[in-house]
Amino acid sequence: MRWVVFLPLAVLVVLFALSNRDTVEMRLWPLDVAWAAPLAVAVLIPAALAFLVGAGIVWLSDLPARRRGWSAQRRAAALQREIDRLHALEKAAASDRLAGSA
Repeated sequence: MRWVVFLPLAVLVVLFALSNRDTVEMRLWPLDVAWAAPLAVAVLIPAALAFLVGAGIVWLSDLPARRRGWSAQRRAAALQREIDRLHALEKAAASDRLAGSA
C-alpha cells in the first residue's frame, strides 16, 4: 500500500529535479553570503529538512501516548498473570473437593 503513495511521489520529485536544472543564486539578507545551486536542490533540500522537522515534532508529541500504551500493556500482562494464577487455584480447589468427596 505504501508503494501506491510513494512511487508516484518519487516520480514527481525526479521529474521536478530533471526539469529544473537551472542554477539560481540564493542570498541571506543580513549577511553578504550568496549560494549558487540548481533550482531543484534549492527547493528539495529545504522541503526535505522541513519534512524531517515535522516528522520529529509528531514523533515527540506522540511519546506520552506511547508511554501510556506501554504502561497499559504491562498492566494488562500483570492482570492476565493474576487471572491465570486464580484459575489455577480454582482448579486445584475443585480437584481437592472432588478428591475429598470420593
